[in-house]
Amino acid sequence: MDFASDNVFGVHPRILEALVTANAGTAVSYGADDWTKRAEQRLGEVFERDVSAFLVVTGTAANALALSAMVPPYGALLCHAEAHIMVDECGAPELFTGGAKLIGLDEPGGKITAKSIERTLDGFVRAEHDPKPAAISITQASEMGTVYALAEIEAISELARRRGLRLHMDGARFANALVSLAVTPAEATWKAGVDAMSFGATKNGAMALEAVVFFDQALAEDFQYRRMRAGQLLSKGRFLGAQMLAYLDGDLWLDNARHANAMAQRLAKGVAASTRARLVLPAEANEVFAVIPDALHDELAAAGVVFHQWPGTDHAGPGEFLARFVASYLTSPEDVDRLIELLG
Repeated sequence: MDFASDNVFGVHPRILEALVTANAGTAVSYGADDWTKRAEQRLGEVFERDVSAFLVVTGTAANALALSAMVPPYGALLCHAEAHIMVDECGAPELFTGGAKLIGLDEPGGKITAKSIERTLDGFVRAEHDPKPAAISITQASEMGTVYALAEIEAISELARRRGLRLHMDGARFANALVSLAVTPAEATWKAGVDAMSFGATKNGAMALEAVVFFDQALAEDFQYRRMRAGQLLSKGRFLGAQMLAYLDGDLWLDNARHANAMAQRLAKGVAASTRARLVLPAEANEVFAVIPDALHDELAAAGVVFHQWPGTDHAGPGEFLARFVASYLTSPEDVDRLIELLG
């Protein structure tokens, strides 16, 4: 019963099949192949507009490279204090922007608000002694499993435009957020004011696949050089294109996310009814955060439950800890029900 993350499971069979098919014969290298060209075109169709799309291998690369096109070395990037770019990417955004300063806003529920962003921006009063505010990054779905509503994104976007900033979206779990919101990809991104995003696939059934998608195509100028310099232009690029085509074909990406979200909601209902655990936040995507007693840790481990003990003590009291359980496209109802039973 592995609830550690949604990237612990293997590759979806349809994506594996697409890789095997693409493996036959020869193809032009370095992303000039037909699979990659069709995948880039397909992303434009998904988002209902012309986009500049670049396939890469990791989410860290997608985030760091996207931000390098949006934030100068002397710039400031505002994000949540627990955002992946802030705490899980080993300084990659700072490296690839050439030294930009990340400023984390410690807001509840994993989301930042237009109000907290503006309050922070108003504190930049030292002219060139402060870094120049350049961009905002939001994580959709957030690291705490919450989802930005369209109105929240639009409010942040309006503030960004008014203050001359760009808006980036880390969409490692974008599919999970999208099915939660029941809106289109276009409505959840550029129509709400997002300039560029990291479009995730690895956590949702791909082998190793992310995309940098620019809705403001002016930001993509010379991006091919950024990707090449970062070592993210694969010589056998057809295997990225083949993954993306299979991922998007027949809405596989949305079906996978629907299943993962449904399993998380099933678990959240069980936690809410438990006598030994309590739910911290609503399960709006595919993550469930629950406070459980220390004594239950070994019991769960002995039963074969794998999960992540979340840092921080804001939600947990004495003798308790905060646990994160993540559902994936392969999480079974039987595993969820067994975990609920163990939680009492």
